[in-house]
Amino acid sequence: MSTHARTSTRTVTPGRKLDFRARNHPAWWAFLVHRLSGLALAFFLPAHFWALGTALNGAASFESFLTVTRAPAFVFAEWGLVTLLAAHLIGGVRLLLIEFRPWSGLRKDLIALTAGGAFVIGMAFALSLTL
Repeated sequence: MSTHARTSTRTVTPGRKLDFRARNHPAWWAFLVHRLSGLALAFFLPAHFWALGTALNGAASFESFLTVTRAPAFVFAEWGLVTLLAAHLIGGVRLLLIEFRPWSGLRKDLIALTAGGAFVIGMAFALSLTL
């Protein structure tokens, strides 16, 4: 028997894969919002380019598309997109600050500023909408 055999004092807890305790932490929620907002923006961009491409078919084609965008459901989706864009942008700046500044920890105050900034930008956009 080898004297260099590794012995572990840690025990594996059954069901550890389903441990959701870390998901109540603000940093996990910040990660989730940043990831989902990035995915939403990735799905939006091709649709946006397609919409802009309708202008190549003439002004009438583009105007007919713009009439669809005035529907309340579309305006609500646009507000959600702007709010997610703000969350993604401010969350990305938060991550850059954490990476390139000499701070340690998860900086819950920066997470709160990110959420507050996205909320303010989303509400400012909502107030500017006209139905």
